[in-house]
Amino acid sequence: MKAIKKINNNVAICEDDNKKELIAFGKGIGFPSMPYHITDLSLISMTFYRMDKSYYKLLEEIPEEVFEVSAMIVKKAQLTLDCKLNPNLLPGLADHINFALIRFKKFKKMKMLFSYDVEQLYPTETALGRYALKLIQKKLFVKLPESEITNIAMHFVNAEEENISEPTEFDVENLIERITNEIESKFEITINRKGFNYNRFVMHLRYFLKRIEEKKQFVDDNGVLFVAMKEERPEIYECAVLISAIIDEKLPAQIIQDEILYLMIHISRILKNNTSN
Repeated sequence: MKAIKKINNNVAICEDDNKKELIAFGKGIGFPSMPYHITDLSLISMTFYRMDKSYYKLLEEIPEEVFEVSAMIVKKAQLTLDCKLNPNLLPGLADHINFALIRFKKFKKMKMLFSYDVEQLYPTETALGRYALKLIQKKLFVKLPESEITNIAMHFVNAEEENISEPTEFDVENLIERITNEIESKFEITINRKGFNYNRFVMHLRYFLKRIEEKKQFVDDNGVLFVAMKEERPEIYECAVLISAIIDEKLPAQIIQDEILYLMIHISRILKNNTSN
C-alpha cells in the first residue's frame, strides 16, 4: 500500500495495489515524507474506501484528537450495526463532534433535550450514541449534554443507507439548485459548488428533506444558540427562513426552530469559507 498524502500524523490518503484510493488510519503513518510505501500493513488499524474527496480538506481541519475519537466510534458502529455504512459517516460525525465541543464550551448553560422518540425507534443507534459520549468524556475530558446521544445516533441512522432515498414527487436536484441560487442572489456571491462546505450543505439538505418526509425533524431545544445567532447575523436568519419556505412549498411541514438553526449554521459556513466574489 502506498501513502500519497498526509491528513495528520495518524491518517493518510493511500492507494492500494489496485490503485484504488482510500483513507487509512494507523499510529504514525502520517509521519514519513510522502509518498512512501507502507510495508507493514499491521500498522493500519482502519481503512475507508469511497469517501467523497470533497471531505478531505475537512479532515485536515478537524483536530487530530477529535478525529481519532470519531474513528473509534465509527469502528464500534461497524462492529455493532449489521449493515453497510455510508463511507462519509466518519467526516460527518467528526465534524459534528468538533462543532458540539465548540458549542458546549461557548454555551455551557444551554439546555437541550434528549429525544425519547429516537431512542424508541432506534435503540441500537442510541446505545452507540451513549457509547460515543462516554468515549468523548474519557478521551477528550468533556462531558457533552445528553442530547448529543440523539444527534450522534441520527448520524448512524442516516449512514445505514448507502444512498439517501429521495422524494419522488419533485426533482430534488432542481430544488437544491433553486436554494443555492437564492443564497447567491441574497448575498451577491458565487458559491463554489465543488467546495466541501457546499457539499456538506447539500448533504444536510438531503437528510433534512428525508426527515421532513418521515416526520422526524430534530428537536434539540437550542433556543439560546438560535437567539444568539439570529441577533448576530439577522441576514442569515432571513435566508434560512426563506429556504424553509421554499422547502415547505414542496413538502408541507411546520419547519421547527432547530432545523432553521442548522440551516443558518451551514449558510454561515458557506459564506465564510466556500465562496468567491
